[in-house]
Amino acid sequence: MASFPLSVNEKLIARSRTVGELLAPTSPFDKKCGRENWTVAFAPDGSYFAWSQGHRIVKLVPWSQCLNNFLLHGTKNVANAISTRLPRQNSDSSQKNKPCEHIIDCGDIVWSLAFGSSVPEKQSRCVNIEWHRFKFGQDQLLLATGLNNGRIKIWDVYTGKLLLNLMDHTEVVRDLTFAPDGSLILVSASRDKTLRVWDLKDDGNMMKVLRGHQNWVYGCAFSPDSSILCSVGASKAVFLWDMDKYSMIRKLEGHHNDVVACEFSPDGALLATASYDTRVYVWDPHIGVILMEFGHLFPPPTPIFAGGANDRWVRSVSFSHDGLHIASLADDKMVRFWRIDEEYPVQVAPLNNGLCCTFSTDGSVLAAGQDGSVYFWATPRQVSSLQHLCRMAIRRVMPTSQVKNLPIPSKVVEFLCYQI
Repeated sequence: MASFPLSVNEKLIARSRTVGELLAPTSPFDKKCGRENWTVAFAPDGSYFAWSQGHRIVKLVPWSQCLNNFLLHGTKNVANAISTRLPRQNSDSSQKNKPCEHIIDCGDIVWSLAFGSSVPEKQSRCVNIEWHRFKFGQDQLLLATGLNNGRIKIWDVYTGKLLLNLMDHTEVVRDLTFAPDGSLILVSASRDKTLRVWDLKDDGNMMKVLRGHQNWVYGCAFSPDSSILCSVGASKAVFLWDMDKYSMIRKLEGHHNDVVACEFSPDGALLATASYDTRVYVWDPHIGVILMEFGHLFPPPTPIFAGGANDRWVRSVSFSHDGLHIASLADDKMVRFWRIDEEYPVQVAPLNNGLCCTFSTDGSVLAAGQDGSVYFWATPRQVSSLQHLCRMAIRRVMPTSQVKNLPIPSKVVEFLCYQI
């Protein structure tokens, strides 16, 4: 697929509308170095937003309050306004689930964040379940923070209190992801070349170490049904893991440089990966085939030059909840919104030194982080076709191999497999 020559097509592409921003407080002696915002995250139920403000600080704010302040104050700095308007934590147990703002000092540089919510009927995989320190209920909401020293700290979102301190990694914890099924299974990706699987319903017991990466692991993501894990890392690595057997399914080959981010589509039929080779690939993870390529440099670099300093390294990628749009963030100071069936971006937005991005839970807003601050844009609005909605419903329960065996016309099979 053709790459996007920004200088030629910029005037033809819509600019995304800015929704608001959250700026980290700074002192006259603060330097930009060390204040990088490596991670932003939305709670699964949309109740909270969290971001690393640089150094050791994580800010937790109710998302509804953010939106209200954006409407009141436009796009100006509303971080301090939020601080004065939000109710502080009440010790009364009846106030436990009332959204409250928290500022968390994690004790070391924060590289990764992930929210996890509990479903009681999802039992722990631990054999001995007679006694546990923590009893996680239906209303439990946790925040995991991955730190520079290899530790993972687990916090109660409603109280801001530290619950667990997981200490098995020996290097930076670069990414974290919870299983979407409410089991409170947490996977961490580290520069120590491993992924570790933790059971928070078993008081944070480490269940498994996934080995296979020969270099740093940059990111990991669960499929929507929690059965598959994707991990990406240095040396072009893209691995898929069976999370029932804790075994590697396959390695996806195609990138020409370090792969730094990944995310599954909402129906699990597609996998997006972002790389320093200036490309975002969209894969069929079930058969390991590249279906789409979104280039950020024109003309695209040949493999021998794909590792050079070309100012187009892609830092982050995120799938929208509608399954039609992907956001990418690159070193060329641009955020791009792509449609999975079009070769050029449908919207763009400027952002200097962007490091991470993610869609809100309802998909209406994209959050992107840079030097301790976060910027928000309205995402492209489009009513999904009935065909696409039906495709997503089918693909949520059927992998590619089963779809190809259906007694239906070949064109319908191609559509269901995102090949047309």
